[in-house]
Amino acid sequence: MSVHADDRLELDDIQRGVLSPRPTPYAATYLVFRIDDRDAGRELMRRASTAVTSAADPVSPLGDTWVSVAITCPGLKALGVPHASLDTLAWEFRQGMAARARTLGDVGESSPERWERPLGSPDVHVVFAAVAPDPARLEAAVDRARPAYDGQSGVTATWRQDCYALPTETEHFGYRDGVSHPAVEGSGIPGSNQLEVPLKAGEFVIGYRDELGGVQSPQPTVLGRNGSYAVFRKLHQNVAEFRRYLKDNSTGPQDEELIAAKIMGRWRSGAPLALAPEHDDPALGADAHRRNTFLYEGDDPMGFKTPGGCHIRRANPRDAAVAGEVRLHRMIRRGAVYGPPLPEGVLEDDGADRGLMFAFVGAHIGRQFEFVQSQWMNDGVFFGANDAKDPVTGSHDGSAGFTIPQRPLRRRLAPLPRFVVTRGGEYCFLPSLTALRWLGELHD
Repeated sequence: MSVHADDRLELDDIQRGVLSPRPTPYAATYLVFRIDDRDAGRELMRRASTAVTSAADPVSPLGDTWVSVAITCPGLKALGVPHASLDTLAWEFRQGMAARARTLGDVGESSPERWERPLGSPDVHVVFAAVAPDPARLEAAVDRARPAYDGQSGVTATWRQDCYALPTETEHFGYRDGVSHPAVEGSGIPGSNQLEVPLKAGEFVIGYRDELGGVQSPQPTVLGRNGSYAVFRKLHQNVAEFRRYLKDNSTGPQDEELIAAKIMGRWRSGAPLALAPEHDDPALGADAHRRNTFLYEGDDPMGFKTPGGCHIRRANPRDAAVAGEVRLHRMIRRGAVYGPPLPEGVLEDDGADRGLMFAFVGAHIGRQFEFVQSQWMNDGVFFGANDAKDPVTGSHDGSAGFTIPQRPLRRRLAPLPRFVVTRGGEYCFLPSLTALRWLGELHD
């Protein structure tokens, strides 16, 4: 598909972390900073602009290693960005994730009052994220970025979360992760579903036309263009409870794996039910070119292969007939495991903190992340299932189960407990490299 000259992505000005899929395997870390002195914060931006890698050359030696710098709304205020400029940024971003908790289903155990501090507070200003194929290259990336913040009086490091790939290359519930990645016009990075038409660049990068033909234009242009929004969430996984649920609702090990697949929409190997409806196919699951190339509507509109309420069909209904235009709600998702694995077969919680650091990247927080979270993950009206929630990440209270479509009778599983608990999160802005330099040169 050709790209209009005016829409050609300026890759050398876009942070690498906006468009690039996570390497496999990987190591990652998140660092949070508070700006105590405006001049020190601006110096941090100047230094950070030299540490951040761009999206221009994905085949360079640093292609699978990058550092990203994201800034919260309180962070932009701390840097002295004028209110008139802040008012042109997304209103959800200006409110912050904690203020949006009820809309997102972050209630009860997941409510902001229970989040890890300082997450969700006005003291989170800057988030550094570093990703690499292994711990050695990750530390090298952190070391390259260290001059940006090390020894900076007036800038305080307040939180760190290290992440890594499990030896199985799965997340803690046992499923292969990082399978799906959308194609973005002009990025040069192929999508994981060869049947999906590339999305307009403006769905992910500010300053370009989106699927509706509109162009976001935060002011001044130097601040907004080539930037994006990032949603970071620390999600604790109740692995023992998840295992017990599968065991208690199955007739045996084979049935347990089938239920696990029906809940997720994929077998643990990564093979989708859409292509392997009866039995797991590990070779398919390991094939990055085949495991995500499928649609739903043609041969499975009723969800007999892939239930309409399963996790992956909710998160991306593809061509399925649902309420909401699917292409308007696509975003880039990345997960990174943290915490020790629960030993195989253990059904009792050991008290360890384990889960996923999730990052969602897009240009429209409201109609991408918030819409999917509130309308598709924590509701079921969009596909005719009333208020049914996502079986894996939904904000369950133990009152509703999961239904598997099958003939002659549907199979109903027991009420679902909450398997995933939000431990914190932030709405951030990912400035362009030019914007980082501009932030560093601001004057009062």
